[in-house]
Amino acid sequence: MYAGLKHLRSLFVLIVLAFSSFSNANTNANDEDNITIIKCGTLIDGVSDAAKLNKYILIKDNIITAIKDEIDIPESATLIDLSSCTVLPGLIDAHTHICLNPEDEKPAILYKSIPFRTLEGAYFARKTLEAGFTTLRDMDSEGAGFADVAIRDAIDQGLMIGPRLQVSTLAISITGGHMNIKGLAPGIDVPQEAAIADTPEEKLKQVRYQIKHGANWIKIYTTGTTRHINPKTFEPLTQMSLEEVKMIVEEAKRWDVPVAAHAYGGDGAANAILGGVRSIEHGFFLSDNQLQEMAKRGTYWIPTIKVYIPESEARRNEPLRKKILSSHQHALQKAMDLGVKIAFGTDAGAYTHAANADEFEVMVGYGMSPMQAIKSATIVAAELMRLEDRIGSIEPGKYADIIAVKSNPLKDISALKDVSFVMKNGIAYKNNY
Repeated sequence: MYAGLKHLRSLFVLIVLAFSSFSNANTNANDEDNITIIKCGTLIDGVSDAAKLNKYILIKDNIITAIKDEIDIPESATLIDLSSCTVLPGLIDAHTHICLNPEDEKPAILYKSIPFRTLEGAYFARKTLEAGFTTLRDMDSEGAGFADVAIRDAIDQGLMIGPRLQVSTLAISITGGHMNIKGLAPGIDVPQEAAIADTPEEKLKQVRYQIKHGANWIKIYTTGTTRHINPKTFEPLTQMSLEEVKMIVEEAKRWDVPVAAHAYGGDGAANAILGGVRSIEHGFFLSDNQLQEMAKRGTYWIPTIKVYIPESEARRNEPLRKKILSSHQHALQKAMDLGVKIAFGTDAGAYTHAANADEFEVMVGYGMSPMQAIKSATIVAAELMRLEDRIGSIEPGKYADIIAVKSNPLKDISALKDVSFVMKNGIAYKNNY
């Protein structure tokens, strides 16, 4: 009996060793499988202050494993020759609305179904990926319910092609405020483009409700829109008190969800900053003191400049439009002087989808260096989204989110408007180099 057990034990050991050897052989055999090598002419890695020349990026599956000057290319590896191009990290737009169509002449919430807007948003998401933006932070579905969550999840599950998404579902506003449809007879019951919440209890419930249904961010409107700006003093309408903002931030923090505030300036912006939000959206009337407080606290700013130039609602009010543009430029220059963290965002949806890179020209025109503008759309935006360990730069250990353009954007930032190669998570979706 003991001899039989000893024999079985020996046989078991041999089987384990055999499977181990087979497994090791497979591992060794697969070491060169799923290898992609990108040959770069010029490399802007998203973190360095200068471009690098003639580098090789080694990718295993979907992860960057090395950046080298020289490399032995395995026969089984896929070589992508971008030696005539400038290679960059996949771009990040930190303020979009993929469920909005900027060409709509009527409110989508009244004339389009949520299923249609979901499909439309999926189309815009793919077009934006093809334009070189591999990650988006979508800031309010604008009445499309949880369509942004559905699009995000479908992309993550491989059901459709699009950028990596973080979403904020329905933003929180107040009765009569931004995104609360008005102008109709009191008896008409219409859907709303935001989650309307007036009391502290209602606001807390909405924070929990949005998070329950998949929000990565809570977005709040602490000021109104351009229609709510006082035409004489240029003071934006304040929509939330400091205490309300603090309450929302604290509740969202319990769920590990950050808060973004639509805030043009004035008391609404001050309440958002002092209340502890992670980011200020738009902020064209931010004061020097408010920017200084943002720098002190590490609050991010997403300026979204371009949308207010040709397509602003304020274009109907030329004095207001001029005030917005001049204030925006001053605020951007002051923010750079103070060291405020500036992340790239376009308000696409109010602005043309897939034309996101237009924002770069304005940022550079307002005083940013091309490298600063590129970093705002790569590593800084990744840090805003708390994804800097995975995206935002071309470094070992990060996802292979990589794009290429045919000329050097450090010499002409408009080069980013014509992206010829797009890879997201190790898969090439555009290859026109």
